[in-house]
Amino acid sequence: MRRTIAGLFLALLAFAACEDDPQAPPPNGNGNGPPPLPDSVLVFLDISARVASNPGVGELGLLGLAFHPKYETNGQFFVYYTAGGGGSRVSRVSRFRVSALDPNAADPGSESVILEFSQPFDNHNAGQIAFGADDYLYIAAGDGGSGGDPQDNAQDRTNLLGKILRIDVDSGNPYAIPPDNPFAGNTDGYREEIYAYGLRNPWRFSFDPPTGRLWVGDVGQLTWEEIDVVESGMNYGWDCREGAHDYNGPPGGPSAVCPVAGTVDPVWEYGRSSGNSVTGGYVYRGDSLTSVEGKYVFADYGSGRIWALTYDGVNPATNELLVDATFLISTFGIDKDNALYLVQYAAAASGKLHRIEQTEVTPGVYTYALAQVFPEYAPSYAVDLQHPGDGSARLFAAEQAGRVVVFNSTNP
Repeated sequence: MRRTIAGLFLALLAFAACEDDPQAPPPNGNGNGPPPLPDSVLVFLDISARVASNPGVGELGLLGLAFHPKYETNGQFFVYYTAGGGGSRVSRVSRFRVSALDPNAADPGSESVILEFSQPFDNHNAGQIAFGADDYLYIAAGDGGSGGDPQDNAQDRTNLLGKILRIDVDSGNPYAIPPDNPFAGNTDGYREEIYAYGLRNPWRFSFDPPTGRLWVGDVGQLTWEEIDVVESGMNYGWDCREGAHDYNGPPGGPSAVCPVAGTVDPVWEYGRSSGNSVTGGYVYRGDSLTSVEGKYVFADYGSGRIWALTYDGVNPATNELLVDATFLISTFGIDKDNALYLVQYAAAASGKLHRIEQTEVTPGVYTYALAQVFPEYAPSYAVDLQHPGDGSARLFAAEQAGRVVVFNSTNP
């Protein structure tokens, strides 16, 4: 009996140490193989009581999810969500940890706020977060909302709105500025977290590892949707430019601080005849869509059109329509094998996950269609889909109201 009690006491001490140490390995994250797959759709994290959300009618909520590059050993992941209301509304980036007892459950009490910034209006929250190959965390921040950027935030480098941000979450308290950030150490009052600026509402971005390019879908005001390849220190024009065109309002624009030159035009744009709200995607690097290999697959949230963009960094981009869907498309995601999925944005009764399938009708000529996958999961206003990078065949979906669910991606 004494040995049993002593063993239990030591186990409790080990558990407490794991909870206190952000670098402690989670269960099955010790190099002995990936964690066990869930046998059903499970709630991984529920922070809906902390999240200000309006799924189905607005842009508030849990909007982004990213797993630390060393998630397999440190169990850390990050979420981006809106909190508060009225004049106290903020966008918040927080660190969480997986439970020390269950690899398919997070510890909701482990939240550590990394970054907060005020949101003057309830739209244009953007919300994508992702780690780059440099292990820094990139954060998409919208221009603060309303319409026309009435506060000229996107061109104002003294605040974080209308920007792509880049921070080091493994150093500093609560983070550090990467030394090669474009405004690191400046004496002009510019926020050092800024990686790029002049964006309106960057809705979904992704990295293409073979090329190192950062692809961003930036939602337009009234006329143009755009796809940008974002580089350090560059100004992507809003609210002086909408797409590759001068912006003249309404309302609020153009900015009073428009540069005479130096803004970067998108690599692709499309007008209102094709859609009304771009959803950024991924450069396809999977095995099944051979005809789309190396092309940037993206969609329009409103029209449901899905395209594949060809761009080599030298020649003008070309674009082809793959599928004309009949539903709203909120986001794309990839699994550990780079298979590409897209999310049908709807309440749980109608929400679905899909993949694109190709048929070669004649040599070199293909048609495309959508097929529902993972029917056991009916996403409720899901806005992000991520894999944890730990070797497991799990997928995690962030739902706008404040939940993250986990499921097995080997049963399509």
